[in-house]
Amino acid sequence: MEGASNGGMLYHEVQESKLCAVHCVNTVLQGPFFSEFDLAALASDLDGKERQMMLEGGVSASSGDFLTEESHNVSLDGDFSIQVLQKALEVWDLQVIPLNCPAAEPAQIDPEQENAFICHLHDHWFCIRKVNGEWYNFDSLYAAPEHLSKFYLSAYLDSLKGFGWSIFLVRGNFPKECPISSSETSNGYGQWLLPEDAERITKSCNSREGPKRIKLTEEQSDPLLAFGEADAIPEIEDEDLKAAIAASLLDSSPAVASVETSAPKIENQDSKEKPAQEE
Repeated sequence: MEGASNGGMLYHEVQESKLCAVHCVNTVLQGPFFSEFDLAALASDLDGKERQMMLEGGVSASSGDFLTEESHNVSLDGDFSIQVLQKALEVWDLQVIPLNCPAAEPAQIDPEQENAFICHLHDHWFCIRKVNGEWYNFDSLYAAPEHLSKFYLSAYLDSLKGFGWSIFLVRGNFPKECPISSSETSNGYGQWLLPEDAERITKSCNSREGPKRIKLTEEQSDPLLAFGEADAIPEIEDEDLKAAIAASLLDSSPAVASVETSAPKIENQDSKEKPAQEE
């Protein structure tokens, strides 16, 4: 395919601990651009700014627990808020817009004209992304990205909304290339797949376990249960991960600086050209 990003390959991350927000951000970007520590640094920075705003607004510590040291943007087991995901994607000049707001009305009418959606319910995040003209469900609970037809995309989004999922539209200039061969881009749970390999893996899983798509029936109130995946969400408390995230929250400034250093600088159009990006 002429102009295909990443050589026509798909980037997918399989669920690790409770890091679905990390997996979601990286599959939106189609590459291992962020780690849990990068997102924890962004969460810590957000916490600091929120506390400062509350203090400047005259809120005292006795008014509630908002000014406590507990983070309101990341839990110790690695679950992140939508504000953290927004900040991470803003680094790449991408906007995250609630699908039910007026600015996203065209996407509600014709979603296939967009490039990415973020979905959230019950502490689980995943993205639906168009890659090289085709739509895929990059849910980290899946062994491989699942292809979605253009017709099914609209029905699938409607079913998610019906089940109570929050859906966000992602717009902007998506990164077109990621250095696949670079060892620095390996995070241990990401994988690059050709579309035919992803299809083969999906068919193999479905033949053994049954299809994992949402059943469009009114009896099902929770898609995760409909998928049969509620039990698949890892419940193991990763003490090393919790300790590392807690440590990163103690001092946000160096960590945030690290994220900004490793991520691309958003330059004005009059200064430097940006890296190759998707139209």
